[in-house]
Amino acid sequence: MIIGVPAEIKSDEYRVAMLPVGVEELTSRGHQVVVQAGAGLGSGLADHAYLQAGAHMVSNIEDVYAKAQLIVKVKEPQPNEYPLIRADHTLFTYFHFAASRDLTDAMLQSGATCLAYETLEDQQGRLCLLTPMSEVAGRMSIQEGAKYLERPQMGRGILLGGVPGVAPAHITILGGGVVGANAARIAAGFQADVAILDVNMDRLRYLDDVMPPNVNALFSDRHTIREELRLADLVIGSVLIRGAKAPHLASREDLKLMKPGSVIIDVAIDQGGCFETSRPTTHKDPTYLVDDVLHYCVTNMPGAVGRTSTFALCNVTLPWVLRLVSMGVERSLKECTALRTAANVVNHQVTNRPVADTFGLPYASMA
Repeated sequence: MIIGVPAEIKSDEYRVAMLPVGVEELTSRGHQVVVQAGAGLGSGLADHAYLQAGAHMVSNIEDVYAKAQLIVKVKEPQPNEYPLIRADHTLFTYFHFAASRDLTDAMLQSGATCLAYETLEDQQGRLCLLTPMSEVAGRMSIQEGAKYLERPQMGRGILLGGVPGVAPAHITILGGGVVGANAARIAAGFQADVAILDVNMDRLRYLDDVMPPNVNALFSDRHTIREELRLADLVIGSVLIRGAKAPHLASREDLKLMKPGSVIIDVAIDQGGCFETSRPTTHKDPTYLVDDVLHYCVTNMPGAVGRTSTFALCNVTLPWVLRLVSMGVERSLKECTALRTAANVVNHQVTNRPVADTFGLPYASMA
């Protein structure tokens, strides 16, 4: 099989979808890997490392798509990539279809097989390809929140941990999953006052057991959310519904309860965001103000720490790439339950129910 690895063209995206070791593993099995020149530079991976591993290097993205059968990426195809995608392509990447009708329509029209990292479930029901980037984004959310709470960034001028005689910041984390748990651990290390909210009592009991004393696990309901918004200096939105658009947990009216200069980091923005006032931003222009509340809604947060993120992502994606190429795409989708859960668009049809429900499109089961 011919595997293509294009350079990512989303704004400020520095990750790459394959390490040189992945190229070596694939070429040693008789496959060909076509890598766009410069694809790994943002992660500190030079072209010669890919060449030494056996890659065939091409100069532009058009050649990658023209030559390859399986396209392995990090982020969803951008509009100027749409015309390059053919019906005989299989794309393996983060899609987050529920956040974009345009992307969904473009992939349906292309006829390509679209396998989404974010919906692939292993035998234990874990989102094993989403987890490492959720870990990165969760930890980054506190790092970014600390920066944007500084007064020159239009924040309140709050130090997360306070100092003796001055109270620490209050951080509210909406969602106790991988993002939320990682955010809470980092926030606790800053010695902030942390509340993490979730609707799953078993998850709350677990978080209560494993978190430091300055993290309080609270049941999430409308009253608790509003009370936490009043208290919060920093709010992290980390709610995930698998494959579906994130629910809005706070309206614009709710956000008026927040203190001027407080900060929202909406990690759920990839799936549409969990605040009514959220809209996608970029690393170049990451924030905006709504009613004196600073919003940070960058859709590819882990892309800013490309080296860490690339290695974390490729560690978990390579085994699935190897499975796809060894079995072939058609057989993989028939025989591998996990890869079927990754199938979101196949043969001009939506094969992920939450995506179909989001846009009112027909759903075609892969079962």
